[in-house]
Amino acid sequence: MSRLINPIQTLPFIQKVRWALDPIGYLEKAGQQYPDIFTANVFSRNSVFVVDPQGIQQVLTSDRKQLSAPGGANRILEPVVGSYSVFGLDGDPHRKRRQIVMPAFHGARLQTYGQLIFDLTKKVFDNLKPQQTFLARNITQEISLEVILQAVFGLYEGDRRQKLQQLLTTMLDNTTTPLGAIYLFFPALQRDLGAWSPWGKFLRKREQVDKILYAEIADRRANHDPNRTDILSMLLSSVDEDGQGMTDQELRDELLGLLVAGHETTATAMAWALYWIQRSPEVKEKLLAELKTVNNPTDWTAIFKLPYLTAVCNETLRIHPVAMLTFPRLTEEPIALLGHKLDTHTVVQACIYLLHHREDLYPNADQFQPERFLDRQFSPYEFMPFGGGARRCVGEALAQFEMKIVLATIISHYNLELREDKPVKPQRKGVTLSPKGGIKIAVV
Repeated sequence: MSRLINPIQTLPFIQKVRWALDPIGYLEKAGQQYPDIFTANVFSRNSVFVVDPQGIQQVLTSDRKQLSAPGGANRILEPVVGSYSVFGLDGDPHRKRRQIVMPAFHGARLQTYGQLIFDLTKKVFDNLKPQQTFLARNITQEISLEVILQAVFGLYEGDRRQKLQQLLTTMLDNTTTPLGAIYLFFPALQRDLGAWSPWGKFLRKREQVDKILYAEIADRRANHDPNRTDILSMLLSSVDEDGQGMTDQELRDELLGLLVAGHETTATAMAWALYWIQRSPEVKEKLLAELKTVNNPTDWTAIFKLPYLTAVCNETLRIHPVAMLTFPRLTEEPIALLGHKLDTHTVVQACIYLLHHREDLYPNADQFQPERFLDRQFSPYEFMPFGGGARRCVGEALAQFEMKIVLATIISHYNLELREDKPVKPQRKGVTLSPKGGIKIAVV
């Protein structure tokens, strides 16, 4: 057995528990000891965590060459998204699936969602009572779930839509609380001990979600409407380079994959952005001034391209990256990385959280400073909130578009007040990080 690279000297079980309950504390302690590369034992086997940008570049540009990006390494998400989404596929099937899915998130298709996102944001905020304290994370999640249901699933109204909304919320809550995350990280706990057991409850919710999704897919196949703009409709009519369409199982898994990847994550990012904007009056003033320069308030492309709004979103995603790590890579042959030798079949992951907090890249890294993204162009291996390489997030464009339209709408139309006495800290929410307590805010 080869010598481990900078191993964390703590019992594997203790590492796993700390990673599940206090991931930032775990990472920061490891990063202080080994700032560029170290070996963690937090999954089913040792993983090399890379924090140095040059090392990350080598890892991500070697996809499908010296390193592979196996879908099986993402098995932690399988109970939710199944085995046939872009998360679970690898090799040629993964490449073909990305080619089918990617067009849904680019070009003119994005613009069709601008008015929808604006209207949904207004609808949610208009229902808030003045001076009533609410949790920003709950409100942004309500918006992001509506965007998924309408823009992705194509469900606008009706009993099926209402039922699916309730089921998805409760199903995800069963796996995204700090305690619920334990069930994802420790598969031995995934036992159905009845309808009232945590995992049993999750399985029954998932079964109900599947029933609705398969019914919707069957209806769409039977009543295909080429004029629909939702992503499910696009996927139903898409074929890969071999002329093959997607099966019902593949569609179901892809829809849930898009839900998990684009719902919780975008909601969290928007909540953090509201927090920092409210904590930084000068940032809010600059945003309002910039938004006033847009002649047509429904020109979603112009809003999307605003430089300071983009900098605010980027700084939010830097200081609080929703994902802490890239998807795992596996060495296909012995390689040298940052002066260390890695054997074949070594698991390697870029650590996004520690990368985004490197003081040599981001001085005063714990301070919210959007200007750093106006003063410098960071490489994809220095700033990577959506991962990179073959596993880069397929919904990145939609997430950024949604985040900017929602924030622009809120800042332009509502006056908010932060109602937090102490700084809000991040905590684990499933496989991501989320603001502890949800961030108290009020419309004034």
